Amino acid sequence: MTVNQTFDPNANHAATAPAFLSVWDIQAYYGESYIVQGVSFNVHEGEILALLGRNGAGKTSTLRAIARLDNPALKHGEIWLDHKPLHQMKAHQASAAGIALVPEDRRIIPGLTVEENLKLAQIAPPIGWSIDRIYDLFPRLGERRKQEGVTLSGGEQQMLAIARALARDIKVLLLDEPYEGLAPVIVQEIAKTLNVIRDQGITTIIVEQNAVAALKLADRAVILDTGTVVFDGSAQEVLENDQLRAQYLAI
Repeated sequence: MTVNQTFDPNANHAATAPAFLSVWDIQAYYGESYIVQGVSFNVHEGEILALLGRNGAGKTSTLRAIARLDNPALKHGEIWLDHKPLHQMKAHQASAAGIALVPEDRRIIPGLTVEENLKLAQIAPPIGWSIDRIYDLFPRLGERRKQEGVTLSGGEQQMLAIARALARDIKVLLLDEPYEGLAPVIVQEIAKTLNVIRDQGITTIIVEQNAVAALKLADRAVILDTGTVVFDGSAQEVLENDQLRAQYLAI
């Protein structure tokens, strides 16, 4: 288990970090609010990492910082993807480098069908999975390809949001609360899909209030508390540690 890491702002972490995605001492703010307070962790290629913690711990802010969105503002630290400095990129550059964020609200585009949502994601390179390959993974979307995306069920909209990310050539999939509001059977279906995506070598970070479901899916877990890392280790260790779950996850 790792809690603290030493950060040298003058070091070339791209050359020294063993991981595919490395987050080094990032500090981020919403206005004057200090949200992410020196978070560091590594994720290996093809790994699923559960990023957990109570509400307000800084999980979504960490995802947004990795995706290089304007809010929160990254004030310090480094983020490296396959030796590329994400912390120096704008959001569109991070997307082109292979980062895909599926936000909590899914952001399905009104007025467009399922297939139009997918095709819109492929207007500009880099293009990822073909539409047919996406339908092979998500047969329900294939059946509803002509249906307006916002009229799908919650589970189907989540599938479409993930499928839209795969329509791009991505290396890292960031999922913010993918199970929210979904029935257990749909949660299990999406979890199976995420395992297939992992088998394709795509690295995934999942933020999820359903911590047990996320831990059963994940290889490793990082737990945040008030913007700092309090645990970094195997997902199984968290599942087996009642005290840790009660203290930081309230489960």
